[in-house]
Amino acid sequence: MFYKKDESGYKVPAKGVQLKTLVHGDKTLLCEFKLKQGSQVPEHSHPHEQTGYMVSGRLKFIAGDETFEALPGDSWCIPGDVLHAAETLEDSVIVEVFSPVREDYL
Repeated sequence: MFYKKDESGYKVPAKGVQLKTLVHGDKTLLCEFKLKQGSQVPEHSHPHEQTGYMVSGRLKFIAGDETFEALPGDSWCIPGDVLHAAETLEDSVIVEVFSPVREDYL
């Protein structure tokens, strides 16, 4: 599967948050998030391991009992079933990989 950049096709899972699945295989899924300053990703968990990379902007993550302020070039890995949330401190773009594939993101 290949993907050519396209500005259409984003979903809005929360106010100020855009999500687009870019590619996926049998075991992983790659997506892009665009987050507006002030937007929140409410606390949640899922069985998927979530590995991410901060392209631009600034986010504050809370995962379990850890807090992490992500800046461009930073990355993270959140194990499955761990409660986590995020606050967008600046307009941001991140890319994340989920394993196994998140069927709800297809």
